[in-house]
Amino acid sequence: MLRNLLSTALIVLSVTLGVAPSLAANLPDFTVLAEKQGPAVVNISITQVMRQHQGGFPGMPYDEHLQEFFKRFGIPGMPGMPGSPDQGGPEYKSQSLGSGFIISDDGYILTNAHVVSEADEVLVKLSDKREFKAKIIGADKRTDVALIKIEAKHLPKVTIGDPSTLKVGEWVAAIGSPFGLENTMTAGIVSAKARALPQENYVPFIQTDVAINPGNSGGPLFNLAGEVVGINSQIYSRSGGSVGLSFSIPIDVAINISNQLKSNGKITRGWLGVSIQELSKDLADSFGMKDTKGALIAGIEKDSPAEKGGLEAGDVIKRFNGSEIETSSDLPIVVGSTSPNQSVRVEILRKGGKKTLMVKVGEMPTDEILVSKNAQEPKESVSNQIGLTLSNLTPQQKSKLKGKNGLLVIASTGAAAEAGVRRGDVILGLNNSETQSVEQFNKQINAVPKGKTIAVLVQRADSTLYVPIKVK
Repeated sequence: MLRNLLSTALIVLSVTLGVAPSLAANLPDFTVLAEKQGPAVVNISITQVMRQHQGGFPGMPYDEHLQEFFKRFGIPGMPGMPGSPDQGGPEYKSQSLGSGFIISDDGYILTNAHVVSEADEVLVKLSDKREFKAKIIGADKRTDVALIKIEAKHLPKVTIGDPSTLKVGEWVAAIGSPFGLENTMTAGIVSAKARALPQENYVPFIQTDVAINPGNSGGPLFNLAGEVVGINSQIYSRSGGSVGLSFSIPIDVAINISNQLKSNGKITRGWLGVSIQELSKDLADSFGMKDTKGALIAGIEKDSPAEKGGLEAGDVIKRFNGSEIETSSDLPIVVGSTSPNQSVRVEILRKGGKKTLMVKVGEMPTDEILVSKNAQEPKESVSNQIGLTLSNLTPQQKSKLKGKNGLLVIASTGAAAEAGVRRGDVILGLNNSETQSVEQFNKQINAVPKGKTIAVLVQRADSTLYVPIKVK
């Protein structure tokens, strides 16, 4: 009782002496930011026309997270998957929500590629409740940036800031539509800069503890000056909700992508053709280095710009085109932002000695191991009993799989096509065994009794998934 009375007395004394107001004065005020920048943030509603399936894959229960994985992979068979066969069931419309922000008063809007990539219709709602159908100008999956356009004039637009001036610990705020709740503001601090995430080699993410939830994707991240410094893109979560680990694409990266999409309709990136790894203390010692700064070249593709420029496995890249390479994750970002066909200075350590090379940067190949639309089937190719016509991978195609064995799908019909396997996919395995050759795979397939379901491991772009196929 006495302790409670003392606590109350201290609070009253603090307010009387003006301590509480002084503490409040040190806290950030986001009210002006919300008033000025809120109108430039939009709600994006995505509509997809889908077809209801009866049941899904054999023995596979419905799971929301698995559903999303199937959706991204583009395999039919689960309820509502794009590309499902016509006979599966009645059509219906599926809707999802995201956020975006206006970057020009004539209607150009930035958002995430994953927000609009599967859309049949994109509807943009402004803060004044006006709604517009949007056109997708272009999307880049590597950086998860998309540019869309609505037909309107004199729109409110955001102010673009400089993410390089951000400091860890600095206050930032997000505005978006979490769970469809339009123009919701959340705030936090910058937790880290230039964060490299697995499979995300071309974005130095801004990490924050701002509460970001489903529906915030594509919305802006502001500094206290009311300038956009990033696009909210990803969260780390075991539950699907915010746990204080949010990642934003720096706005300078996004603007560069949007300018290319607007001007060229596609993205071009520089390419060296090297595989790299992080330098550990032990590796640095073995190379006679005093620190672990740099990107260690572990391998070089044949006939690549790196090979032609004189780079070798075991070289450590310290500077590229004037930019210092602190860690291996710095190199893909710097190389990717370099214009193809540009000759640049590359400073390396080789066998303990410094060396400078001039390397002509190439243009990055596409992610997918695609078979040309005009390519003819090899004369010796034969369709197996699940409807796949396959070819062995060329050395260049194998290099894209980092040495893994695989078989390129030249044509897909019958049971394989019904399960979602398509031309250009790569078959990595059957049940628990890896693929070795077309002959070996077809021999295994043709020995499977009719009516039995097999599991085929398929790779498409960066995704791999076992696809169950019933042999007919």
